[in-house]
Amino acid sequence: MIQIENLTFTYPGAEEPTLKNLSVEIEQGDFLAIVGNNGCGKSTFCKTLNGLIPHFTAGDMEGKVVIGGLDTRECEIGDLAQKIGYVYQDFENQIVRPTVLDDASFACLNFAVKDYEEKGRRALEMCGIAHKTDEYIWQLSGGQKHLLALAGAAALSPEILVLDEPIAQLDPAHARDIYEVLKTMNETYGKTIIVIEHHTEYIARYCKHVMLMRGGGIAWKLPAREALCRVEELQKSNIFPPQVTLAANRVAGGAETVLPVTVEEGKEFFGRYPQTDVAKARILDAPPEENTILEFENVSVEYRSVKGDPVRVLNDFNLEIHKGEKIAVIGSNGAGKSTIMKLMCGLLKPSEGKILLQGQNIKEMEMNELSQILSLVYQNPEEMFIKDSIRRDIEYAMKVRDVENYQKRTEGLLERFQLTDLQDRDGRLLSGGQMRRASLAIGIALNPSILLLDEPTANLDIATRKEILRTLSDMKNITDTVMIATHDMQLVCEWAERILVLSGGKLLKDGTREEVFNDREVMKEAGIQPPEIYQMGKEIRPEISCYTVDEFLRLFQREAV
Repeated sequence: MIQIENLTFTYPGAEEPTLKNLSVEIEQGDFLAIVGNNGCGKSTFCKTLNGLIPHFTAGDMEGKVVIGGLDTRECEIGDLAQKIGYVYQDFENQIVRPTVLDDASFACLNFAVKDYEEKGRRALEMCGIAHKTDEYIWQLSGGQKHLLALAGAAALSPEILVLDEPIAQLDPAHARDIYEVLKTMNETYGKTIIVIEHHTEYIARYCKHVMLMRGGGIAWKLPAREALCRVEELQKSNIFPPQVTLAANRVAGGAETVLPVTVEEGKEFFGRYPQTDVAKARILDAPPEENTILEFENVSVEYRSVKGDPVRVLNDFNLEIHKGEKIAVIGSNGAGKSTIMKLMCGLLKPSEGKILLQGQNIKEMEMNELSQILSLVYQNPEEMFIKDSIRRDIEYAMKVRDVENYQKRTEGLLERFQLTDLQDRDGRLLSGGQMRRASLAIGIALNPSILLLDEPTANLDIATRKEILRTLSDMKNITDTVMIATHDMQLVCEWAERILVLSGGKLLKDGTREEVFNDREVMKEAGIQPPEIYQMGKEIRPEISCYTVDEFLRLFQREAV
């Protein structure tokens, strides 16, 4: 199906090739996960499969890529599109038409397929969103838009589908929907599925093989179970094995090579090891209430709708935020997380009610005044880049405000976020993880009192994610208060002191992780779920709540723990 021989690719001006002498075969009907640290060449590799490299993206390419008998260097991109569909990391850029059916059938229309509309309908049915056929794009949730992008790629009936980070910005319910659709496409329709994925718990449940990339090459391609049990090797390549697998490896002291990769498998494995008589998971106590620095008072927000009544995103919303808090905002896609952040920094205006920042109505504050106090790092990091280099983007806000020693501070931020070697690169041309680091550096450049982060760990490998966590932990000496909107429940459990659960534009729950994750009704309504290790802990000791691997390991009699 896919044959790659001695593939090497170098971007224009780059000193080293991004892909180095790659050779691999991918069989028809496989469900393959490609893993590796940020910048190892995963996305570049996949762009050689559909001919974007070398036909669209310039560079020096050597070797051969053959897709279903077609040499990609000798074929037009349009011909390859009928063999291989691609859903990009920034999938919303693939949606180009105003209505769902119009967009799903657009590729077929573009290829002058007579029954283009019927093919679009079949693709929507295959992706589970046929009930949205007549709706406008802006009426869809993030997960539904992702499924639409997949439907658009599948409408031409390609034999292969490639998805770059398919669930990076999705809540657990929508993430599961995406993978269930991919499973159906693979098992029922015989599609070959290739995903670039950091979430190894989904790899364990759905994928057949794993290919590890390292330094522009392929370290190995193995069956998924065997691959996920290579704990140390994965961690050296900045990949998180499933939490259950990590815990099993540590309980066994690295002595076992066959480890559980799911909660179901973990039940039998952990049952073989003695437990402690008394085990208490560490619980994050709610922080002491401090000075209120920001307050929502009966805030409502409406968006105008092309058809029907205006859409109300928030309704009579009330919230107090206190100085020094570390807050995580969670909930399904479309719950209102990004909306409240945009309201806080003045990008949206409330239809009703008011927002007070340090006692002053935000409506009465100039944007320049707001930006000195509060900074938002966007969900899509490429929106943070306005200059032609990372260095110029980081220093821009300081430079226009005549901040003293802004160049020295820029140097410090470049070093802190491991961007020194990338400082002359255009931020929009970096990998997903590199863009995340750069956008965070831009966000804290002015030392804001309040920092808002929208999905800060999406698309990140383990090393970059840990760096973000370390930076967040150090944030006390940079900013007083940090709020994160995220679907990353591991981040929530490791970092947050206060958790806000949103659903349908209302505050469903406000409390500690113990109060939130033990409320099953709230979890179900909000479409969220605790980390896998929490579920594993409940199987072992129902009375104990474990939110991290370290807490789970305290259940077992091991000196190392």
